[in-house]
Amino acid sequence: MRKIGLDVGDKTVGIAVSDELGYTAQGVMTLERVGIRKDTGKILDMVKEYNCDTIVIGLPKKLDGTDSIQTEKVYEFRTMLENKMRSTGMKNIEVVWQDERLTTVMAERVLIDADVRREKRKSVIDKQAAVIILQSYLDRISKQRI
Repeated sequence: MRKIGLDVGDKTVGIAVSDELGYTAQGVMTLERVGIRKDTGKILDMVKEYNCDTIVIGLPKKLDGTDSIQTEKVYEFRTMLENKMRSTGMKNIEVVWQDERLTTVMAERVLIDADVRREKRKSVIDKQAAVIILQSYLDRISKQRI
């Protein structure tokens, strides 16, 4: 089954999905935030559409490992997502954290190396960060299987 990765921000949510075998992550879209209830509903629609068994959420910690203001917002987002999953009968979907420190920096570097123009980078940076978050998770669980 597939996994879905999320880079949750204040204005957007970057979304990536794995292949069926769980080896690679591909960017799907950048969701413009309209409200936590609608945002989580849209994500659960995508979980169904892509037949995902795991939701991987990037956890934005400070470099020293402590929580930031954004960390608290992402905790709230996960709580709302899990509540909505319970109320819609999707409680069998696993929700996990993945450290996302420096993923935006890495995503920016990937896009610059790919010669993506500055204007275009702005619109795809969160989706690329979601790819990095999900790929990091896939790599981690792959190592655990060996």
